[in-house]
Amino acid sequence: MGQVIQFVSKSERERVRLIKEARAIYDSIFPPADPAGERRDTASIGRAGGGDVGNLA
Repeated sequence: MGQVIQFVSKSERERVRLIKEARAIYDSIFPPADPAGERRDTASIGRAGGGDVGNLA
């Protein structure tokens, strides 16, 4: 009963999809130096508030 449903627009979903695709392409060209380490900047992609997406490098 206390659940909150957050609307995410189609354009926001497409933006997130394109960012993930670009990151995958970048990582295939420039593999991470530490493949066992976790990515620290993935939390910024999941937010729907807009603004800065984080560093794609």
